[in-house]
Amino acid sequence: MIRSDRGSAIVIGGSMGGVFAALLLRRAGWRVDVFERAADLAGRGAGIVSHDELACALRLAGVDPDDSLGVHVTRRRAFALDGSVVGERHHPQTVTSWDRLHGLLRQALPDEHYHPAADLRHVEPLADGVAAVFQDGRRMEADILVGADGFRSTVRGQFWPQVQPEYAGYVGWRGLVPEAALIDALGPGFADCFGFYLAPRQQIVGYPVAGIGNDLRPGHRRYNFVWYRPARSEDELPDLLTDATGRLHAVSIAPPLIRPEVTARLRADAETALCPQFRAVLRATPEPFFQPIYDIASERLVAGRVALIGDAAFVARPHVGAGVTKAAEDAVALVRTLTAASDIASGLAAYERDRLATGLRVVNWGRRLGTYLAPGHVPADFRERFAGEPTAEAFMSESASLAFLAA
Repeated sequence: MIRSDRGSAIVIGGSMGGVFAALLLRRAGWRVDVFERAADLAGRGAGIVSHDELACALRLAGVDPDDSLGVHVTRRRAFALDGSVVGERHHPQTVTSWDRLHGLLRQALPDEHYHPAADLRHVEPLADGVAAVFQDGRRMEADILVGADGFRSTVRGQFWPQVQPEYAGYVGWRGLVPEAALIDALGPGFADCFGFYLAPRQQIVGYPVAGIGNDLRPGHRRYNFVWYRPARSEDELPDLLTDATGRLHAVSIAPPLIRPEVTARLRADAETALCPQFRAVLRATPEPFFQPIYDIASERLVAGRVALIGDAAFVARPHVGAGVTKAAEDAVALVRTLTAASDIASGLAAYERDRLATGLRVVNWGRRLGTYLAPGHVPADFRERFAGEPTAEAFMSESASLAFLAA
């Protein structure tokens, strides 16, 4: 039974963090409505690495992370340029897809409390609450507002405009490949492990995720990969972000707008830069796309009755493999501190104290893991401490493992 005796909340952003926050707030007795700027989020994102902390947050939100959540892998394996195995590590983990996880969360949230195509215009602080004003003229009031609207957060931009994405000096090329195509090229078994290949100033990682319709059967799954490649901010990145009409896109570019010659260069480079296993992956990828890698580190998380969570607050590089887990834990912390506090203001203040240090720690761990890719784009102390080539064993143990919690 969902109580509604604590107060009302507006959540801006209907992706992972926003829906997590809504479900947890509802279970704690809040009336909650979620507003998402996109008309449809289906098909966004690719692979997601899960952790025990994410499973715990799902249970707290009323979602059972059973065996259908994703693909269970037990091994991590690093390859050399000639395809030989240069490292192997036992590391049980469940890897899933954005669609699968978001679908589970959305099923738990009643449709009448999820509002798509709701583009926030601005937030109005009130004496004892907050109001959200949308581009279509709607104005909604509540006791608190949760900014969960991603790394381009409108909420963060209004209250903390000085916090801007910092380009890391490289991009991550991504793609999903039907496992059947890799079986034909590499034989069975390759897609059963979390794979790594390291080269000077480049990394590529890959792992299996569910196939269409959450099909988890071997041979029917998909293989998700991310290939990190340097791109100079002064010339190479602008070239990547320019579409066929000559328009330069700020921050990122939609996959359909990537110029064919850019993708052709990527495929040509793969033939000499990658090991045979990942060359086969690139050949089988119908439409690779890329995302410039950024860091975002907020200085504050709370302004009046407004709180930031997830990527609206901190964005760590994908090497950490904790973006969704951090967003979920932000939501858990927000609800925990609000529930324990005697009033909303003290609850939000406790949330900020709790999550500011954690967010910065995650961002710094991502910088550490990505330092050797583009050492000129990280602070001097990181260049001095971590600019050397990482070993395969170190990279396998520290990537997507929450190792920073014990660092």
